[in-house]
Formats: sequence, C-alpha cells, structure tokens
Amino acid sequence: MSIEFADMKMKLGFGLMRLPKNEDGTIDVEQTKKMVDLFVEAGGTYFDTAFAYPGSEEAIKEALVKRYPRESYTLASKCIATGNNINNEEDAKNEIKVSLERSGAGYFDYYLLHAIQRTNVDLYDKYHLWDYVKELKEKGLIRHYGFSFHADPLLLEELLQKHPDVEFVQLQVNYADWENPGVEAKKNVELCHKYGKPVIVMEPVKGGILADPYPVVKAVFDGENTNYSYAAWALRYVASKEEINVVLSGMSSLAQMEDNLSFMKDMVPLSEHEEEVIRKAQDAFDSVKMIECTGCHYCTKGCPMNVAIPEIFTVQNRKEGSPEFRTKREYLIVTLNKGKASDCIECGQCESACPQHLPIISLLKDCRSLED
Repeated sequence: MSIEFADMKMKLGFGLMRLPKNEDGTIDVEQTKKMVDLFVEAGGTYFDTAFAYPGSEEAIKEALVKRYPRESYTLASKCIATGNNINNEEDAKNEIKVSLERSGAGYFDYYLLHAIQRTNVDLYDKYHLWDYVKELKEKGLIRHYGFSFHADPLLLEELLQKHPDVEFVQLQVNYADWENPGVEAKKNVELCHKYGKPVIVMEPVKGGILADPYPVVKAVFDGENTNYSYAAWALRYVASKEEINVVLSGMSSLAQMEDNLSFMKDMVPLSEHEEEVIRKAQDAFDSVKMIECTGCHYCTKGCPMNVAIPEIFTVQNRKEGSPEFRTKREYLIVTLNKGKASDCIECGQCESACPQHLPIISLLKDCRSLED
C-alpha cells in the first residue's frame, strides 16, 4: 500500500492530543463525536493519536472506530521510548498492543516512533524499534511507519540516511518557528523534501500560542480586516506549502473544529500579499521576549515537585499587555495543588525531556516574580 496523501480531500488532520474535557478532567466523548462527524462530513480522513496521550485512544474508539467503517478513515498512533512505565525494550514494544486494545482499530495506518530528539534517540536503537516497526508492518498491524521529530537538521539527515525505508516524517512547523534557530523548521522540511519523505506537520499554531498571539502580532492581522481567525492565518501558512502533506490541528472544542473547517475544507493558498502579512507577523512575534513552550507536558511527567511548568510559562508569556491582577489570578489557578516556580529543586529531569530544549531551570527562576 503506497502513501496516498495526494488523495486526501483536504490537508487538515485531526490531532487528538488536546480533546475537549469534562469538568472532572475526563475527555468529553460526546463533544468529540460531534467534532468527528463535522470533520468526516467535510472530507477529513486523517486522525492522529498516541500511546502517550491520556485517554485519547479510548476516546477515538468511541467517537470514530465504533461509528465509521474502518476503511473510511486513516488512524495514526505512536510508540515512545521514554515516559511513564516505559523502562525497557519490552515496555516499548508492548505499546502497540495496548494502543490497539484501547482504540479497537485493528491496525494503524500510520505508526510513528514518537518525539525523537538528541536526548532519547539512542533508546530507539537500543530497543531495536526501527526494526520492530518493520516487523509490525509485515504482520499487518501497521500500514506505514515514520517518526516524529524535535531536533536539529544534522540529526534529521543522519536518521534519514540511516533509515532510508522510513515512509514519512512528522515535524513541528509554524510561522513562528520557520526561521527559529531552536527549531529550524524550514531546514527540516527542506531535508525531508530532499530525501523524498512526505511531511506531516504538528504544532502549526505552536501549542495554541498562535491562536491567541501577542497584541503586537494581533495588530498585524487585525489591520487586514479579514474574517480569518489568528489560527486560520497560522494553519493556512503551513498548508500553503507544497512540501507539506498533512497539517494536524489539536482541536479541543466544537468551535475550533468549525473554525478550522471554514477555511481548510476548500483551502485557498496564501496570496503574495498574505505572505507579506505573515512576514510582518513573524517580525512582530520575534520582537516579543517569550518562552517558546508548546505545552506538551513531557517535562512534568517525572518532576519530583509536580511543578506546573508549561502552565507557569504560559502565564509568564501572557504577562505582556495583561493587567497585573489577571496575571496573578492566572498564576494562582495554574499552580493550585501543584508546584510553583520557586519549588523547583533543579534536578534537571525536565530539561532532558523537553522537545524544545528550553533552559527550564533558568526560566523558572525568572518566573518566580509571578509569586511576588
């Protein structure tokens, strides 16, 4: 079976990492069903989950797998070499069994080695996972295999040369990270194109940051007097690139799904003028000092002090232009029953897990001012 992304009616993929939640913190399956229905009705077929996304695989079983013919959609999941209860090769190789049981999918159309970066890449070799995915394909448990990537172009090219049979790559790409030296999205996309690998994009709105950007960035888009949301500008920027095959959006509400479909169903690529608008937005974004956290929470899973790292960074990032009382209120909310910035004991676990390679310990020291 060849990868037939070109046959997709639209580039939008449904990312299942941030599904809507009930008040008790569980995934709102009923709202997820409505989102799935709208997505499928608009021609969407690509769904993306992972072993490491709590409750996601179970939710998509109820919202999608039980309700639609298996051949009518494609489902991706992922195998991670680190994380909760993943301590050895056996644990890692058992993930697909658990994922198939949770999702009830029977097989995965796309299976990825998850969140590869310099701090964990050796484990994928140590656990023989590159060979394992080939075995899974031979057994019919997966149709295609690839990897998701959070590192530099040098490592990416090394992996593409070492594993030429890889069928696709998932990259972090958005207008804020296109030239960001900490991500190098442009170079990574160009490398995949050079080696003939289809590209699936994650974080097109940078963990939500570009859906509600800084005031100086908003001003750029507001000056255009269009009906496009801030998220629409970000998604269209990525989807307009010919090298990109699928653009995942981690939608967490029915309203977000409706907004995304309003411009992605019959997506019109950016015009030359709109490309210039994005360049102005990039300049505005770069002018604001910020913490480039995407909210993936990999850093918090082993934190001995249960510090709410991504949430604290979000509050710090949004101080600009926000009243002091609101900033303090938000900080109190995100640290309720969790560790504060000042609780950090500088063990370094978070920095080794961060896909963005952020100096988290130092940044948390800066965030202590939120407690004043």
